[in-house]
This record gives sequence, C-alpha cells and structure tokens, in this order.
Amino acid sequence: MSNERDVGDHGPMKLFTTMFSSLQEKFHRDRSDRDSTLPRPTAPALVVTSAQNQSHLFFEYLVVVSLRKKRGEGTYEPQITYQFPKLANMRRSQREEEEKSLKAILLFCFPEGVNWAPLTEYASETFSFVLTEVDGSRRNGYCRRLLPSGKGARPPEAYCIISQVACFGLFSKIFDEVEKRRQISMAMIYPFMQSLREAPFPAPGNTVKIKSFIPESGTEVISLTRPLDSWLEHVDFRTLFRCLTDEEVLRVFASTVLERRIIFMADELSTLSQVLHAVAALLYPFTWQHTFISIVPSVLIDVVMAPTPYLLGVQKNKLDDVIDQSDMLIVDLTEGAENTFITCIGDESTILPEKLQEELLQALCCRKDNSTSEELNKVVSEAFLSFFVKTVGHFPSHVKRRSGGQPGVFQINSFCKASEPKASRQFVKRFIQTQMFDLFIQEVERQPTQEGEIREVKAKKKGHGSEVNTI
Repeated sequence: MSNERDVGDHGPMKLFTTMFSSLQEKFHRDRSDRDSTLPRPTAPALVVTSAQNQSHLFFEYLVVVSLRKKRGEGTYEPQITYQFPKLANMRRSQREEEEKSLKAILLFCFPEGVNWAPLTEYASETFSFVLTEVDGSRRNGYCRRLLPSGKGARPPEAYCIISQVACFGLFSKIFDEVEKRRQISMAMIYPFMQSLREAPFPAPGNTVKIKSFIPESGTEVISLTRPLDSWLEHVDFRTLFRCLTDEEVLRVFASTVLERRIIFMADELSTLSQVLHAVAALLYPFTWQHTFISIVPSVLIDVVMAPTPYLLGVQKNKLDDVIDQSDMLIVDLTEGAENTFITCIGDESTILPEKLQEELLQALCCRKDNSTSEELNKVVSEAFLSFFVKTVGHFPSHVKRRSGGQPGVFQINSFCKASEPKASRQFVKRFIQTQMFDLFIQEVERQPTQEGEIREVKAKKKGHGSEVNTI
C-alpha cells in the first residue's frame, strides 16, 4: 500500500516530446534573451488526461472516522461511524476488497496511532494520500480532521473521501460543504453527497452545479469549478516555499532528481502531504518511480529502513525512529527549525550545474508574494521545466527511428556528448542512470512519430495526479 501518482496512457508522451522539441528550439533561438518566456507546458506525466477525468465519478465513497476509547484501556482506536454509499449495496467480491481498503483508510486518517487525549480545541486540517491496490490501481484519499460539535473535551474525527480523481482544491471545497452540513445533522450529508455522486466530473475550466437543501436556508446551488490549467490541480507550491528557502528547495530537488532516500518531517499532516506532492511535481515531465508515502502511519514506520529510494512524510514526534538512518536527506519543515537538513549526504548543493542553479534562482525570484496559487504554479513549474529542457531537452535528436513501425533506439553516447554546456555533462551522466529517465526514454522509443512530425502538434493544456510503489 502506498501513495502513487496517476500516470495516464501513452498518448501524453507524444505531447511531452513535442514540448521538449519546441522548448529546446526556443532556447536556441532566444539564448541571448534572458527575459524570454516559456510556452505553457502540456499535460504532465503525473496526471490523468481530461478525457479520462470526465469519465470518473466525483468520488467512490465518503467515510467518517471517529476515535473510540478501548474498553478498559486508556487508548483510542479509529472506527468508521458513517459511510456513503453503504458496503451492503456492493457485490460480495467488491465488498471484500473495499473492506481491505477501509482498514488502510483508518491508518491514514489517524496515522499517529492510539495515543490520543480528549481536546477542547483543535485546528482542522486537510491532507491527502493515495492508496495502491494489489492490482496496481490507485485511488486518492482526501481527509479533513476536525473537532466535532459538542461540549467538553472530545477526540477529533475525520472525514475521508476516496476518489480516482486527483484535484485537491476541488475536494477541499467539497469538505467545506460536508462540514457545514455535519454541524446541522449527519443526515444532511447524504443528499449532498448523492447529488455530487450523480454529477459528472467537469473537464478543465468547466463548472458543475450541485443543488442541495439546507433547513432555514432553503435550496443552495454549490458551484464546483475545475481549474483551466489542470495539470497541477493536485499541487500547491505555496507550502513548499513557505517552509524552505529557494536555495533549500534546490538542494531537495537535486536529491530527488538523483532518486535518493528523502524524509520530510513536520507536525502538521497537511504540511507533509502538500510538500511531498509539490516536490514530486518539480520533476515534470519525469515521474518519481519509487516508494512515495506523503504521510507514514506509525505502524509502517519501519519503511524508513528500506534501502531503495523513497519520498516519505513523517511526523516530527517520530524523529527518533528515523535519525539513525544514514545516506539520506532528512528535511525539517517545522517553522523556525534550527537545522533544516537534519541529515544530509553533503553534496546536495553541487549536484546541479552551477550556472543552471543561478538561472533557477533567478526564475524563482519572479514570483510575487501576493500571487495566486495558479500564478505561483506557473512560475515554479516553468522554472524547473526549463532546467530539464536545457539539460536533456535535446533527446529527440538522439532517438534513432527505424522503418516498419519498429521502436526507436536511444543513442545514449551521442546524447551525452551533445550535452551543452560541457559543465552540464556530469549531471546528465548521473541523471540518465535514474529510473525516471530510463522509463521516460522507453516511452519515447515506443512512439512511432518522427521528430519532424511532432513539431507541428499544438501544445495542449491538461491534467495530473499520482505517486509510486508498494511497501
């Protein structure tokens, strides 16, 4: 079970190749123009295509998870106290599979474990995770934890929506509506979720309107709009750049590009999930191919001992369980942390070519303090996309195409020798050894389209979501 990014079909690869070709040509034309503007990127490797998204329901089911005190003990255990639709309405085989998933959901809604105490105040937080099933299919989990209405000290409860769709902002708004109805009565949730379940998931830029009756307010119409530029709709870079300086982000990016073991630590679950999704998105158009768990439940903490690459989100109170690990980067996202990098290998600041590091920092300086999430996403994504264009964007010229529809062959030696400037070659030689680059090139080799043909394809804007490997 793990968090995983949804990877679409082979169609987007043609668009990736088109994007790289057009961007590389632009950089060659405008090499002397420091203020040249990158074209908008097409759909990233991390997202399902818009056509696929339209075929999805908004969600599969909603559950409310409450903490119940164990009889005769001072500990709590999470239990599902509400579910829509009911498992009883499912086929037996489907019901058995869902029961397994529900057990996993309990872990992710309350990853801290059993040590809870009743509270009188608790700031609600929203976070996400991804469930990977035995057959490799992936579903997104969206969770909001809050203190239920009532008097006196009480434990928090969690609302969790399971969906095939990756769109964090949209589901945050849905949680606002669910929470509002929950304050009136649990019964008020059902008609709203039923209307939502019957509505089609909108295409990028489109709006779906849900009618819902609320006592004393009458019938309300809730508008849910999907962003036009939907390829980063599951990502918000604001938390990443609030927790880390630009230079620190580059060090994290450098480690991620080389597929190292990286642990992020914070007190808030929302911080962990938002930062990990943002870091993975910096890799576009490449996709993190290894273990990715934005929030590691306490019972799964031993995953930190895995020798293979991973991106993990661990709550700060578990620091003692991870501090003994070596050959990794441990990033403290806590505000005012004495040392951002609790553990590091030591070469993180020298992995990326120096000149390109400077250009990345200059590009990131273009963002504004009051910019919207969409504006920030555009600045950040284009900055890191340009980095890949400058380092490996010449790959189409080194894929030898064969007649008869046979797969192409990537000419790795000529590709490395052609890397410009020469100062970038050492990085390129290390990057091409990663699994993310290898799988990207395998997709390129399978494409029958010739480079000359794909230059004429128009770049399109579309969608992304996902994460990787089973624990």
